[in-house]
Amino acid sequence: MTDSLQPFRSTRAIINTQALKDNLSKVREYAPQSRVMAVIKANAYGHGLVAVAKSLETVDSFAVASVDEALQLRKNSIHTPIVVLGGFNDGMELQAAYQYHLTPVINNSSQLQVLSDFVATRVGLLSNKLSVWLKVDTGMHRLGFPLHEIESAYLKVKALTAIDPKIGLMSHFACADERHNNFNSRQLELFAEVVNKLQPSLTSMANSAAIINMPDSHYDIVRAGIMIYGVNPFPEQSGVDLGLKPVMTLKANIVAIKELAKGEKIGYGSTWECPQDMQMAIVAIGYGDGYPRHAVSGTPVLLNGVETQLIGRVSMDMISIDLRPLMNQGISVKVGNEVILWGDNLAIERVASCADTIAYELLCGVTARVNLEYS
Repeated sequence: MTDSLQPFRSTRAIINTQALKDNLSKVREYAPQSRVMAVIKANAYGHGLVAVAKSLETVDSFAVASVDEALQLRKNSIHTPIVVLGGFNDGMELQAAYQYHLTPVINNSSQLQVLSDFVATRVGLLSNKLSVWLKVDTGMHRLGFPLHEIESAYLKVKALTAIDPKIGLMSHFACADERHNNFNSRQLELFAEVVNKLQPSLTSMANSAAIINMPDSHYDIVRAGIMIYGVNPFPEQSGVDLGLKPVMTLKANIVAIKELAKGEKIGYGSTWECPQDMQMAIVAIGYGDGYPRHAVSGTPVLLNGVETQLIGRVSMDMISIDLRPLMNQGISVKVGNEVILWGDNLAIERVASCADTIAYELLCGVTARVNLEYS
């Protein structure tokens, strides 16, 4: 048995900023009559919050989850309108939202009370109007006012003199990634009823799946999330099928090559047995980098332009891959060769399926020890 070891580690995620821009253009093709709110919460789905925002400077607005995320953008000279989907937790966060010209979403009666108290204690002190959205719960039952409360909440907000009268109304689909789920139509009907009754200045319902599949849901502003990053929200397809381009390509290097005999077993638990004498490579990436621990043997990877597969269990810092497909084609492999885990020419949706998860989780799970490189 031979063992060749390279004493270095370099895991990196290459972020294609032109692909971001091209995907934004594709969103506009799907929803030509609507403005686009780019969802960049959770560190822009793992792609780098500030860098992604600067790459998407032509977008109409950004959406983040928290005031903290929004402040990161403002403190890095991002002046584009920012909607805070989670609203605020207390008066201090609301003060920050006002100071930095953020647009919070009012999701419940507690936030509405904080807003009312904030305005009441600052009579004559608020020189600018605070822009807000209200969220209505049309059936997902996560955030948002129940249908029987939304009119009262809307009228209370509208009566606050410090609030911009152009109040937005939004909701969120529970099953938009299921193309033929009848609940999508029901939620859309309920939202339309509320919109027709309240006549808000701005409306938003569509996420990525609805942008693609439900044009009636586009309204004034669409909220483009996962498709901005080149991922298909429908599990049966990849982003390329929609004309989207993968933004993140996750790469790592081979650090060792091993000759193994038939019958030898690989990795923790000895779960994979060599069916013949063969070569395998050790790649410097693992669940400590965000590569999914539950990816099964057979999960695809790309090496020197050839698709091969993961063998054995994923460990914290390393994975093992089968070199037989390359050997069979007479393609040489050496320590230091680059392996693509997902991205260019290898759809992340396929990897997610092999790990029994979704592409969202893989992207958001890339850890801090992976270098983000922008091209």
